[in-house]
Amino acid sequence: MSKPIVLIAEELSPATIDALGPDFEVRNTDGSDRSQLLPALADVDAVLIRSATKMDAEAIAAAKNLKVIARAGVGLDNVDVPAATQAGVMVVNAPTSNITSAAELAVGLLLSTARNIAPANQALKGGAWKRSKYGGVELLEKKVGVVGFGRIGQLVAERLKGFGMEILAYDPYVSAQKAGQLGARLVTLDELLAESDFITVHLPKTSETAGLLGKEAFTKVKPSVRIINAARGGIVDEEALAEALREGRVAGAGIDVFATEPTTESPLFEFESVVVTPHLGASTEEAQEKAGVSVAKSVRLALGGDLVPDAVNVSGGIVDEEVRPGIDLVENLGRIFTAVAGSVPVQLDVDVRGEITEHDVSVWELSALKGVFTDISEDPVTYVNAPLLAKERGCEVRLLTDAVSEEFRNVTTLRGTLADGRTVSVAGTLTGPKMVQKLIGIDGFDLEVPISDHMAFFSYKDRPGVVGVIGRLLGEADVNIGGMQVDRDESTGAALVALTVDNKIPAEVVGAIASEVDAEVRTVDLVD
Repeated sequence: MSKPIVLIAEELSPATIDALGPDFEVRNTDGSDRSQLLPALADVDAVLIRSATKMDAEAIAAAKNLKVIARAGVGLDNVDVPAATQAGVMVVNAPTSNITSAAELAVGLLLSTARNIAPANQALKGGAWKRSKYGGVELLEKKVGVVGFGRIGQLVAERLKGFGMEILAYDPYVSAQKAGQLGARLVTLDELLAESDFITVHLPKTSETAGLLGKEAFTKVKPSVRIINAARGGIVDEEALAEALREGRVAGAGIDVFATEPTTESPLFEFESVVVTPHLGASTEEAQEKAGVSVAKSVRLALGGDLVPDAVNVSGGIVDEEVRPGIDLVENLGRIFTAVAGSVPVQLDVDVRGEITEHDVSVWELSALKGVFTDISEDPVTYVNAPLLAKERGCEVRLLTDAVSEEFRNVTTLRGTLADGRTVSVAGTLTGPKMVQKLIGIDGFDLEVPISDHMAFFSYKDRPGVVGVIGRLLGEADVNIGGMQVDRDESTGAALVALTVDNKIPAEVVGAIASEVDAEVRTVDLVD
């Protein structure tokens, strides 16, 4: 009986091969060379890659026997996950392989900025003994503000407590009780900016977090503050930070990630008080080895038919063909829910109605949770870890089904109760032979809007002229409206505008619209 074939498409550690064991036929190819990769995929059962191999729809189609794509790392930018899911191919990665390395680098950057290690090193190697110039500050009894209190943020806090620092944490999706259990004081962003001696960023990059530490934020900090970003480029506005450094409103920075990568030019490079590194967060021997070993174990489990803890999608064989198209819809509804709610619910109902309930739709519960946490977790969210994230955040979930759907053939509604007692709901369906995803309701307002890469919702008191103002401000910002729908509640006078737009709405435009029409504005960007 022939062994399953595993293709190694990039250089991986010897420990990765050892972790696979003797039960597989292991082949090698250069995954960055398409002329080698595509024919090599023809009869393989699994492929192990890093960042140079592109497993897109073409590559997946070329691999007729493929069951698993394993990415030895965190990011999945080079894997077409929807195409893999459609083909019944499991995708796995190593979501926790680099968290220790990333946390340790953040601490290293913080120490380096505190003690001017980098410029002192450079000066001494250049023949200059400048002991008095490069004096620094101690960490003892200083306040460090951790922006984003997920796993990496918590690891950083744990390590900095050992230096005798006071930990402030900002994370809208973490409870004060949870932060307190970890020795941190949960504060607002403004409080963190005003009080912190050091600020370290550990957030995912989303439409809400892009530029979070920008021009306005740097007017609220101490002039002695030092900014650390080893999370994602673009969360800290590099131009705004450079300006604040130039004007003496920020004392220093440690930056590992940039808005554009790779880069060899940045306004930050002119400052001795800024330590920069070329995205080294995961670049340790241990992280690389952990990633390889982790995905090798996942491949063994997947090809053996066992549960795979780091599966990113759902293996096609366990999901009914009728149910599969709804996976992405429900995940998108989860992302819209979080954007509209602005927080994680304490109770989430996944209410599925219609003919689809004849099938097992339990995977939609996982899809909903995956969507709810995707844009607020610094770590990749999977179908396996989403329930764990929900448990950590105090979110209980239940699946409700009903064979009767009055207006559409099938409708899925996510209905959540928030900690402050408010309820939020979003509803969607699939329509037509192309199974177009549509948003059909938000908080009782009736809609029928195709779900788009970029969406915005405006809640306001109904009155003439509001839609015109929204259109004018978006037009002035060169944001094109793809679709619009308005609904209103006659009894309360409340109205909702739902928009699809061609590109992301800049934060300053969102603020201008909210101010001018006195509206609550929520934006959702399903792609960057």
